[in-house]
Amino acid sequence: MSSLNPSHHKEVLVGLGGSDDAGVYLLRDDLALIQTVDFLTPVADDPFVFGRIAAANALSDVYAMGGKPICAMNLVSFPIDELGVEVLNSLLAGGLEAVEEAGCALVGGHSIEDKELKYGLSVTGVVHPEKVLTNTGVRPGDSLVLTKPLGTGILSTALKGGMAGPYAVEAMYSSMAALNKTAAEVAEDFDVHACTDVTGFGLAGHGMEMVTGSGLTLDIYVKRLPLLPELQKWAEVGLLPGGLHRNRCCYESSVQVDSEVDQFLVDVVYDPQTSGGLLVSLCEEQALKYEQALKKRGISAAVIGRVVDEKSWEGVRLTVQERPILVSKTCFPFSKPER
Repeated sequence: MSSLNPSHHKEVLVGLGGSDDAGVYLLRDDLALIQTVDFLTPVADDPFVFGRIAAANALSDVYAMGGKPICAMNLVSFPIDELGVEVLNSLLAGGLEAVEEAGCALVGGHSIEDKELKYGLSVTGVVHPEKVLTNTGVRPGDSLVLTKPLGTGILSTALKGGMAGPYAVEAMYSSMAALNKTAAEVAEDFDVHACTDVTGFGLAGHGMEMVTGSGLTLDIYVKRLPLLPELQKWAEVGLLPGGLHRNRCCYESSVQVDSEVDQFLVDVVYDPQTSGGLLVSLCEEQALKYEQALKKRGISAAVIGRVVDEKSWEGVRLTVQERPILVSKTCFPFSKPER
């Protein structure tokens, strides 16, 4: 996209100028439109589960911008002769379930016949122009709250190898299929300075997007990171997805790692996520209250770090040494999903 030079439109509040999760277009003084599109290759064998996850992933971009999704359209690439119409129906039903849980209207879509299955949504949302959230705006002293556990890329790799256990797989699917709706709605009661969702670029990449050009550093307290089950075991035996290696290659020059940090946690920070959680930057006191409010709603959120002004360093630093912070040192593991 960097080679393109689109015409300037004064109504575009968020566009190609940054690395935000969606575009925002001003309709009137009290209303702006959010537009996004995303689709995936299969991340689950069950077509209904895959449809649900792909839709949750696409809807997440609207939540990350502080908005409410109002309508969506299906995007489907499907090998009809190979998989059959029943699989297609189940896939679309999974997506519809997520769309309707979001309070969003499914209004149509487009499909093509292709050898490779892909599914996702284009989503339109709305937001007040003064309440648009972007992935910039972090401030020194802010705390960072992550609203979902990490590790979907590594666990998916273990699953493809037939190694991941059933509880770990169930926890992964439960996390990926969950909407970021509640996390976004609760955030409306707080003074959020910046927000993004953690997806394909991993925590390192999306964290870098929050500080690029600011001269600030994200201190990530790796012992606080909420993790999916079995993650350490599979990371330590080398079941790492290709996307993790690409993220490491792209971002490692901007990531400092303290010597005490376990290597598997470094891998987790680069791990590409599917339908990951929101990464929210807000002042320390509000971060604690936001975390507590989410936990009361059943969301395993955690304060995972802090924004600091290092003067000489801009990027992400992984550390086990926590700076003084208002939150407790309680661990927040992934809660066992209901069966």
